[in-house]
Amino acid sequence: MDFTFTEEQQAAAEAAKGVFAGVAPDAVPSPALTPGAVAEACDRTLWDRLAEADLLSLLLDARYGGAGLDAVALCLVLRESAKVLARVPLLESSAAAAAVQAYGGEEVKSALLARAGRGELVLTVAAHGRTGHDPAELAVTARRDGDTWVLDGVQTAVPWAYDADVTIVPAHTGTGRTVLALVPRGHDGAVLAEQFSTSGERLGELRLQSARLAAGEVIDADGAWEWLRDLLATGTCALALGLGERVLRMTGKYTSEREQFGFPVATFQAVAVQAADRYIDLRAMEATLWQAAWRLASGAPGALPATGDVAVAKIWAAEGVRRVVQTAQHLHGGFGADVDYPLHRYHAWAKHLELSLGPAAAHEEALGDLLAAHPLA
Repeated sequence: MDFTFTEEQQAAAEAAKGVFAGVAPDAVPSPALTPGAVAEACDRTLWDRLAEADLLSLLLDARYGGAGLDAVALCLVLRESAKVLARVPLLESSAAAAAVQAYGGEEVKSALLARAGRGELVLTVAAHGRTGHDPAELAVTARRDGDTWVLDGVQTAVPWAYDADVTIVPAHTGTGRTVLALVPRGHDGAVLAEQFSTSGERLGELRLQSARLAAGEVIDADGAWEWLRDLLATGTCALALGLGERVLRMTGKYTSEREQFGFPVATFQAVAVQAADRYIDLRAMEATLWQAAWRLASGAPGALPATGDVAVAKIWAAEGVRRVVQTAQHLHGGFGADVDYPLHRYHAWAKHLELSLGPAAAHEEALGDLLAAHPLA
């Protein structure tokens, strides 16, 4: 296992830093003061800049205009995006395109991938199931009817659903297999209902009622959903890491400048110990993230399937990002709740990421199942 980043991966990270350098996390109204969505759509200006920098096609092959990079490169870019709370479907669209490239047919690849890499098409994934707690693939049924597939069910909290041109929906068949349905926006039998994230972003509840798709619009390759699910989870861990790093930096700056009894509060032992604990959280989040991303990118064998490394990364990210923002709020005192200061925005986004990852206990249980199925020698 080598955690040294390649020149290409480092170049992607540097390009991301350049694109995100001018992005302000408070460019939209505060979610604390907005009853609905903070904006009707994603940041299209930033989306276009990402496309111009070739950061939307990182995972695509050269024949689709991509760089042919891997999950590690994507996570490096996502890490930078979270530091400024970038309001773009970078994770969802990149992961969806990568899944189509890896498992889709030639017709759907030709129709979607080059345009997605140029930012002309936005893709997203319905990955939270009916309630946000149940497996996403069990929320929708898919059955064959001649040359078409018929979908029925509900997917909740679909990110960037109102921006997406195509939503990838996992669905289970009568034989227990999982397929990926590519549902175009406004498709007959597909209805969106507005929902809102803790971050103030607009989500969608997708209801499918006898929605018919051609066979070419459904990916039925074995392992496609599991691969996409792991990539989405690992990318979310990268977002949590980037957000946590920025919050801890904000906290260090504030406590170094805020004085009490004539000294910076950062010099007080109780403050320093709490900050140090959160630094340890971030380093653990980082190590487990790169382990998971490396397993997905390399396909290297291990004592457990790559899903086990993803579960470990999710445990640390879900717990770690919560602890980081809570400590930051505590060390900022009342200033952290000031809506003119961006910390509360990071707290809201952190809560969204934590809920997206799910409770650590569930991942620990999944990890236990993997250990039971693959005893370590």
